[in-house]
Amino acid sequence: MNICGAYTSGTGTIDRPAKRDPQKQDPMNPNFTDTTAPANPGAIESRQNRTLEMQLIPEALARAQMQARLQEAESERRAQRLAAARRMQRRAERASLRARRALAMAVMQ
Repeated sequence: MNICGAYTSGTGTIDRPAKRDPQKQDPMNPNFTDTTAPANPGAIESRQNRTLEMQLIPEALARAQMQARLQEAESERRAQRLAAARRMQRRAERASLRARRALAMAVMQ
């Protein structure tokens, strides 16, 4: 689309590349042939490998975030268990002190 709002034919832009519609191709224009062999077949393979890696990045990111959440949850559970163990220990110490006092009172009478 140009400034006036009309579509231009032929060249494309980065945002809107030129279409390679076979019906709209000029048979006399060699620039529109898609049958040319690549100069470096290894480049295409590495490009495909890169695109595969790029497609797997969100999956790896999600896996890392899930692992971090699992570790955080496990750490929180350990902290809660430790806090509960300390509460029970203090309760047991108070019960032990009450039992000693009761024993001492029984011996004193």
